[in-house]
Amino acid sequence: MRGSLGAPRLLLRRLRELMAEPINAQDRLDKIVEQIATNVVAEVCSVYVLRADNVLELTATVGLKREAVHQASLKVGEGLVGLIADEARCLNLPNAQSHPAFAYKPETGEEIFNAFLGVPILRAGRTLGVLVVQNKAHRTYQEEEVEVLQTTAMIIAEMIAAGGLEPLLTPGSSLDLKRAMQMQGVGFGEGVGLGHVVLHEPRVVVSNLIADDARREANRLEAAIEKLRISVDDLLQRSDVDQIGEHRDVLEAYRMFAYDRGWVRKMEEAVKNGLTAEAAVEKVQSDTRARMLRQTDPYLRERLHDFDALANRLLRELMGRPHGPVSGVLPKDAVIVARNMGAADLFDYDRDRVKGLVLEEGSSASHISIVARSMGIAIVGQVPGVVSLVESGDSIIIDGELGVVHLRPASDVEAAFAEKVRFRARKQAQYRRLKSRPSISKDGQHVQLLLNSGLFLDLPHLEDSGASGIGLFRTELQFMVAPAFPRIGEQEQLYRKVLESAGGKPVTFRSLDIGGDKVLPYAQSFEEEENPAMGWRAIRIGLDRPGLLRIQVRALLKAAAGRELRLMFPMITDVSEFERAQALVEREKAFLKRVGYEMPETIKLGVMIEVPSLLFQLDELFGKVHFASVGSNDLFAFAFASDRGNSRMAGRYDTLSRPFLRMLKLIQDKAIEHHVPLTLCGEISGKPIEAMALIGLGYRSISMSSSSVGPVKSMLLELDVAKLRTRLLPRLEPGRTQDDIRKMLKAFAEEQGIPVQP
Repeated sequence: MRGSLGAPRLLLRRLRELMAEPINAQDRLDKIVEQIATNVVAEVCSVYVLRADNVLELTATVGLKREAVHQASLKVGEGLVGLIADEARCLNLPNAQSHPAFAYKPETGEEIFNAFLGVPILRAGRTLGVLVVQNKAHRTYQEEEVEVLQTTAMIIAEMIAAGGLEPLLTPGSSLDLKRAMQMQGVGFGEGVGLGHVVLHEPRVVVSNLIADDARREANRLEAAIEKLRISVDDLLQRSDVDQIGEHRDVLEAYRMFAYDRGWVRKMEEAVKNGLTAEAAVEKVQSDTRARMLRQTDPYLRERLHDFDALANRLLRELMGRPHGPVSGVLPKDAVIVARNMGAADLFDYDRDRVKGLVLEEGSSASHISIVARSMGIAIVGQVPGVVSLVESGDSIIIDGELGVVHLRPASDVEAAFAEKVRFRARKQAQYRRLKSRPSISKDGQHVQLLLNSGLFLDLPHLEDSGASGIGLFRTELQFMVAPAFPRIGEQEQLYRKVLESAGGKPVTFRSLDIGGDKVLPYAQSFEEEENPAMGWRAIRIGLDRPGLLRIQVRALLKAAAGRELRLMFPMITDVSEFERAQALVEREKAFLKRVGYEMPETIKLGVMIEVPSLLFQLDELFGKVHFASVGSNDLFAFAFASDRGNSRMAGRYDTLSRPFLRMLKLIQDKAIEHHVPLTLCGEISGKPIEAMALIGLGYRSISMSSSSVGPVKSMLLELDVAKLRTRLLPRLEPGRTQDDIRKMLKAFAEEQGIPVQP
C-alpha cells in the first residue's frame, strides 16, 4: 500500500500540467485527487473546502461515494476533518474510527476505511480547507507521504485563493477566504474610513510553485539563506545599533531564526520534493504560522512576528524584490494596514487617497496616531492578526471612535457606515456654519476654544474650524518626521511660517517633548528604560542636554521677532526646573541682542501641569509663570498609575471621576487666585461631555483637535454654565462618593437640550 515515494516531483509536474489544461474547475480538482491517490497508493483522496459559514464542504473525491460531493459537510471542529481545520495540524491515524473525534457520515461510505491521513490546506497560516487520503488497511503513513500531501495542499490553496473553486460550492455559499469579519481594536482617532486594503508591507505572492530543476532551486535557496544571514549579522554589527535594547533583541531573534537548522532543513526538504525555493519558503512559513497562531503563550506569539519578517525578507531576496513598502498608485480610497509604522512613513502616501489606518500594535499617544489624527485620518490600533487576515484590495471599514474594523463587510453594513459618513459630513457642515459665531455660553460665559497642532499642514484648520488660536503646538512632530535632526534654520523657518499663518491669533509652542514613546529614529543617545513614560524625557532631556534646548529656543526667538512668543515647558516636576529653563531663555535673549537680532515684542513663558507633584507647588509656580496649561493625558495617567496604551487599562478609570475632577478644580482655583491664565489641552477637552465638565469647573480656555472644535462649540452655545455649576460642584464635596458624575452630566445635557454627541 506504500506509495512510490521517489516520485513526488513527477506528481508536481503532472499537477502543473493539470493546472494548465483548458478544463473546468471541478474536472481539474477531480483529476488532482486522482493523481494524489495514485502517487500515495491511497484508496481514497478527498478535498474539503472551508466555506464562509464555518463549514467544510466535500468538493472532490476519489474512493468515496461520488454523490456525496457537495452534499457531505462538517462544521469546523466536527469529526477528524473538522479537527484538522480547527487546529491547523496534520492527523495521521492507523485506525481512524477509534479516534474520539471520528464522526460517521453514512452518505460518504467511508466506514470501510481505517488508515487516515489529513493535512490542512493553508495559505499565510490561514486554513482554507483539508486534504485527506484513506486506506482500508491499518497503517501509519510515512513522513514522506505526509510531505507529499502538504506540498499538494499548497497548490490547492492557491486554487482556492484565486477564487476558482468558489463557483463549485453549494449555491449561496462563499469561500471562508472572503468571509465578512468584524475585529475589535482600540480607537485612536475619531472618524470613519471606508475603502480598500493597502498593505504597508505587501506580502510577496509566489506564483511559480513547481520546480523544473531541483538542484538549481536548492542552490538558489542556499545562496539566499547565506545572503540573509550576512545581512542580519551586518545589522547587528552596525555602530548605530544599540548594544542593548528592544531593537537589538528583535535582530537577535532574526539571527536565531536565520541560523535555525530545523527551519532550513524543512525548506530543503520541500525543494527536494519538487517545489521552487520561494514556494518552499512560503510552505514552511505557512505551516509554522498556523502552529504559532494557536499558541497561548504571548512570548511565542510575539516571536511569530519576527519569524514572519525574516521569512518575508528571504522571499524578497529570492525574488529580487526590494525590502520595505512597495510604491505605486494607491486606490482613491486606501486604508493602510500594517503591523506598525513610523510617523514619517505616512507621508510617503498620497494624503488625498488615504481614508484610514489599521495597526496590529500602537497606542493613542504614539507618533503615528498623533500624525494621523492631525491629518484627519481615521485610525484603529491593537487589532490582533489583522495583517495576516487581509488581502490587498479587500473592502474594509474602520470606526476610529469605537475601534471596530469590518473586513469584507456585507452590503447592509457598508450602507450603514456610508450613511454614518454622510451624517458626519452633514454635522461638520453645520459646525462650519458656527465658526464665525463667538464661543459664548447661553448665560454669557466666554470660553476660548483653541487648536492642538504640530505640523504645518494643520494650519488651514485654524481658519476652517473657527478656533481662537493654537493652544498647543507640538514642536517634536517636526523632529519625528524628519530623517535627521532639524537644523536651527529649518526650525526657525517652520516656527515663522506657523506664526505668519496664524494671522495674529495666539500660538503657544511647547518645547521639545521627546523620550517616552517618542524616540527620534536618528538619535542614538536613548537607552532602553523599564518605564519610559516616567523616564528621561521632555524637559529632563532639555536640561541635561542644554545644547538641544538652546538651539530650539534661539530658533523660536528669531522666528517671533516683532511678535509675541508664547513658550511652555513640558513634564515640569519641580519649580526649580522651570527656573533653569527660564534662565536658559534669558541667556539666549542676551546673546541674540548682543549680535543685533530683533527680539519678540513680548515673551511669555509657561509650563505644562502634567505631573502630580506640581499640585503641591502651585502657589510657588503661579508666582513665577506667565501662563500654564494642564496636560490632561499625562496627568490622568500618572494620577491613576494607568498606561493609556495598555488595552486592559484603557477603560478602567473615568476621566470624569471625582478624584480627577477635584484635581482639575484645584489647579483652576489656584490659577484664578494668582491671576494666571490657564488652558487645558488633552483628549478630554475635545469631547463635548468632558468639555462641559471642564467649563463647569471654571476652565475658560481649552485646546483640542480641529475636528472637535465644532462639536464643543455646538455644546457651549446651548449651555447655561451657572445651572451646570449648581449640579456639578456639590458633587465634588466630601461625602459624595457614590454619585456617577458622567451619568449625571448626560442626564443634565438631555434635560437641557444640550448636544453632547461628537
